[in-house]
Amino acid sequence: MTKYVAWALAGLMLTTFGNAMASPEMVRKYNCTACHAEDKKKYGPTYQQVALKYANEEGAAEKLAKKIQTGGVGVWGNTPMPAQPRVTDEDALEIARYILSVK
Repeated sequence: MTKYVAWALAGLMLTTFGNAMASPEMVRKYNCTACHAEDKKKYGPTYQQVALKYANEEGAAEKLAKKIQTGGVGVWGNTPMPAQPRVTDEDALEIARYILSVK
């Protein structure tokens, strides 16, 4: 029983740590804030707009993580999203989860 409690606590700690990383500090680390903000339009869409657009889409976090790394154009008009290949797979997924959590 103690073994299971230890595993549960370890999982809780990892979840808490992951949630702490999915924060405004991470989007600043990768300079996402140069083009995006939570609720004010800059060069790209706001995090609120992105969260609303993908709110009911299955696999949205994974899709956005890939978009962060590869970039693209056409989803939000003709303004291109430059590729961000230096963002790790793990960090891209955490950033995407954070963006999707912005209300």
